[in-house]
Amino acid sequence: MRLDKFLGTTLGITRREAGKLLRDKMIEIDGEIVRSASFSVGDNHNVEFKGRPLRLQGPRYFMLNKPQGFVCSHVDGFNPTVFVLFDEVSPEKMHVAGRLDSDTTGLTLLTDDGQWSHRITSPRHVCEKVYLVETADPIVAENIEQFKAGVQLNGEEGLTRPAKLEIVGEREGVLTITEGKYHQVKRMFAAVGNHVVSLHRARVGGLELDEDLELGKYRPLTAEEIASFLAK
Repeated sequence: MRLDKFLGTTLGITRREAGKLLRDKMIEIDGEIVRSASFSVGDNHNVEFKGRPLRLQGPRYFMLNKPQGFVCSHVDGFNPTVFVLFDEVSPEKMHVAGRLDSDTTGLTLLTDDGQWSHRITSPRHVCEKVYLVETADPIVAENIEQFKAGVQLNGEEGLTRPAKLEIVGEREGVLTITEGKYHQVKRMFAAVGNHVVSLHRARVGGLELDEDLELGKYRPLTAEEIASFLAK
């Protein structure tokens, strides 16, 4: 994380105010005065203001509008990970609460709070996920009842949980599911003889993706948004 952003977060000041502190030689890192706003603060750095240690207070919760081509794991041999999009201290300590495929876009939640993410991903908790789907072939009315009843996924025992499908265009639908099986949405449409060509997650639980959050951008969740997943 850039030093000016670190100071803004820990001291509750603007980046301009942080810049003034740096110019006035008020910030020390590991005992040395640092004046560069772009200095990259790492997990092992000791940052002090007037002799007072400054530390980020965890845990952290973020909403990301995930672009295509990024994976939700920390390591991948082919694609960049979503964590390179974060200008935060120790992004490697965070994880994704409900992964998306590399070619899927939209709402991605990241945190370093394992208990919180468990409320989103655990099968014990019914957490809705809403996807905007574009398919290769027309979506037919019969699919609504098929998804409501549950479909048999290849390689799985039993049917999927009841899901809600709304047809909004000849090849466009809005699908609401309460599970998170591997490639579930794609496999559900494959089970009824169709193929997903575009997939975007719009909502998790009661939290919708900000309309003005650009692809590749993120923001912290509010206290109310964080608590919404704990109220169930």
